[in-house]
Order: sequence, then structure tokens, then C-alpha cells
Amino acid sequence: MIDLKKITGFQKLSALIAAAAIAILLLQLVKGADKKQVAAAVDDQPVITKNVVAGPGLVEPDSENVQIGSELAGKLKTVLAEEGDHVKKGQLLAQLVNEDYRAQVEQSRAQVREAEAAYEKVLNGSRPQERKQYSAEMLQAEAVETNARADFQRSQKLFEAGVISRQDMDHAERDLDVADDQLKAAIQQFHLVDDRSRVEDIASAKAQLDMARAQLDGNQAIYEKTFLRAPFDGTILRKHHRVGESITNSSVTADPVFTMGDVSGLRVRVDVDETDVSRVADGQKVYVTAPAYPGEKFWGRVIRVAGQLGHKNVQTDEPKEKVDTKILETLVELDPGVHLPVGLRVDAYIQTAAQ
Repeated sequence: MIDLKKITGFQKLSALIAAAAIAILLLQLVKGADKKQVAAAVDDQPVITKNVVAGPGLVEPDSENVQIGSELAGKLKTVLAEEGDHVKKGQLLAQLVNEDYRAQVEQSRAQVREAEAAYEKVLNGSRPQERKQYSAEMLQAEAVETNARADFQRSQKLFEAGVISRQDMDHAERDLDVADDQLKAAIQQFHLVDDRSRVEDIASAKAQLDMARAQLDGNQAIYEKTFLRAPFDGTILRKHHRVGESITNSSVTADPVFTMGDVSGLRVRVDVDETDVSRVADGQKVYVTAPAYPGEKFWGRVIRVAGQLGHKNVQTDEPKEKVDTKILETLVELDPGVHLPVGLRVDAYIQTAAQ
């Protein structure tokens, strides 16, 4: 056991100096560790200088995101594409229930065939067989009329001689009138089939045919709208509906069945703060980073700068973020071969001067 009363002043001073040395050493070790952590954190962040403009951005395909919907409201009969599928221009992606539209097309086709037959008949006139038939009927009616006229003349002479009554005379006159009317009708019918068609009859038949064909084209166009096809070569990015679901008219209310894009090339839509708009121009080099790809830079160049300020496109989910800030939308084309998920949020760094 140490007797504190026997410790000299020199020993006390030595103990104090040793404690102070240990404290200083510990403090230096802590500071050294902090410096390393700060240096590592700084290394992970890009160096922002007066020659760099930074802003958040969203990755999108070169074609932008294109929504594929229908101009007709209805129920989906088939859905033939899935997310991630690569499709060709014109490829069938989905089909609406369309039996009623197909029936309208078939009805229009029948009307066109009927109008074509009527037009050909007017254009070509009657067949030789029809001409012979109506010619024979006309000759027969002419013979009947001749006999009726002879009977009338004979009855007239007998009536004047007092041989027959007035009633017999009237009967012979009626027979002549009937035979005369039948002859006139037969002559008119023969001329209708024997004479060439009038210009106005041909024009009327042609107009009826054109109208029937136009109706068919219209019904076919509506029927074709029940088929959803890819407008270009690309990739299905999102499928919004499934078989059996009803969709609305996409030309009135946005109700896409698919979202697709051409991901063979990628772009980034960057929000440049209004305080930096004077420093951004076409052709400037850009690199983007993303937390999902630590330590990697993806290079590109500015290809278009908007001509008007607007609202922010990219929300960073930061609690202190200002959502009412005005930005200048800037489009960056990434270098060929860059592969990033469409819709990925990134940070873009535009080099405003040669680096």
C-alpha cells in the first residue's frame, strides 16, 4: 500500500506529465481517424467548381417514354407482350374484343359487291338474252293490238248497220284500249334494255359504288384500331393492363396499355437551377453518377437546352428540397454503350469549360 504522504512533489509532477502525454496521444489518434473519414467522404463526392453545373436528372430512352393505348374504349381480348420484351415496328401487342366491328366490315363488303354489280349493269347495258326477250314481248303485244284494232273496226261497222248492240261496241273499244296500253308498255321496256345507259344513270351508279367503298374503308379503319401495334422498334418498359380489363379512349383520357421506348440509346433529362442557366449550352461534356453505381461515371454531352424555364421534373425526396424552384430542362445524350435502367435518378455534372 502506497503512503500518499511519502510521495514527493517531483513524483507528483512526473505523474501529471505522463497523464497529459497519454491524453495528447489519444487526441491525435482520434483526430487522425476523423481526417481519414472526412477524406473518404470527400473522395466519394464530385468536386464542384465554377466550371461545373450540377443538377438532378432522370434516365430515359432516346425515343422518350411512349405510351401505347387505343383510340377506342373496350375490353382487352389478348395481351401479347410483357415487360422487357423487345418488339418490332408493327408487331401486334394487344387486341380488343372486336366481333361487332368485324361484322360491320363484312356488311360493308357485301354492300360494295352489290354496288359494283349495279354499276356494271348500268355501264354495260342489258344482256343479248334480255334484248331478245323484250323484243319478243313487244312483237306479241303489237300483234294483240293489231287484232284488237281490227275487231273494233269490224264491230263499229256492225253497230252502224244495227247488227250489234251498243254494249258489244263498247266491249270491242275497251279491248282495243287495253291492247294499245300493253303495246306502249312493251315498246318502252324494250327501249330501256336496248338503248345505251344515260350519262346521269351511270354517274348515279358510280356515286353509289364510291359511297359503299368509302363506308367499307371507314369500318376497316375502325376495326384496325382494335389492334394495338408497336409504333417503332423498342422495348416494353411497363405493362399497365391485363386480359379482361377495360380501357378508356386514350385520345380523351390517358389510359395506356403499355409504355415502351427505344433503349438502344439513352438520354438524361436534367433540371438545371435557374441561377445556372447562363452557363449551359449545347455540346458541353457531361457525366452522371448514381448511388446504385458507386464510383462510376457515365459520360455524355448536352444535345438540347429548353428555351423556357419550368417546374422541376426530378424530386430528390430530400426533406429540405424546394419544389417551387424554377429550372431549365436540359437534355443530355449518353455515350453509346452506356446501360442504365430507364427512370433511374442520377446526378448530372455539366462541364461548362474545358477540363
